[in-house]
Amino acid sequence: MPGATQQGRRPPVVNNGPRTGNLVALTFDADMTVSMKASLDSGRVKSYANLRILDQLERERVPATFFLTGMWVERYPQVTRRIARNERFELANHTYGHESFVDSCYGLPRIASSKMTSDVDKTFKIISRYGGRQTRFFRFPGLCHDRAALDALAPLGVTVVDGDVVSGDPFAKRWQPIVKAVLSNVRPGSVIILHVTEANAPMTDDALPHILAGLRERGLQPAMLSEVLATR
Repeated sequence: MPGATQQGRRPPVVNNGPRTGNLVALTFDADMTVSMKASLDSGRVKSYANLRILDQLERERVPATFFLTGMWVERYPQVTRRIARNERFELANHTYGHESFVDSCYGLPRIASSKMTSDVDKTFKIISRYGGRQTRFFRFPGLCHDRAALDALAPLGVTVVDGDVVSGDPFAKRWQPIVKAVLSNVRPGSVIILHVTEANAPMTDDALPHILAGLRERGLQPAMLSEVLATR
């Protein structure tokens, strides 16, 4: 299975694939926290699932990898099935409820150290029910981790994926800075971090066509994360 590592060892942390060739990975985080769920339940927020992103990727047959929180999957089972059915999409793990694995990480609530392993294992089990291209890729919320967090994941045989191109799409007010952040930093082998959470990343679908066009102009081709990392 893509992303698998030997169990019992501290997982590797990767930011990018080889700088040769022309492949890059589009990765989309699907965040969901307890407070985000409460906003949905109260009606303050309409959606944390940006279907326009999926529409664009499907229409242009663009490969992508989705880092899903378990809580997001439970909230959007039909969207998860849609992702899993697409042979160009991979499914990866982004924790159950997007809690931080370190003491301070962008104001996220801290998960208890004793629950780290079970949280990630539970999320893999939730995601696995949907089939499709399952991986053992994992991304920490906020990319925040330390040795203790990595040690907690040692039994799970994961590959931790950070990323070398941070789009800055959460809470962006315009699409242009997102496009600039991606295209000014992307290189062969890059792992681009975007979000599919509509309400807190509302400009991503507007930025995406410009990102795709810019990649084409640079001779770069989106590929699934497993393919980008395959020759590491």
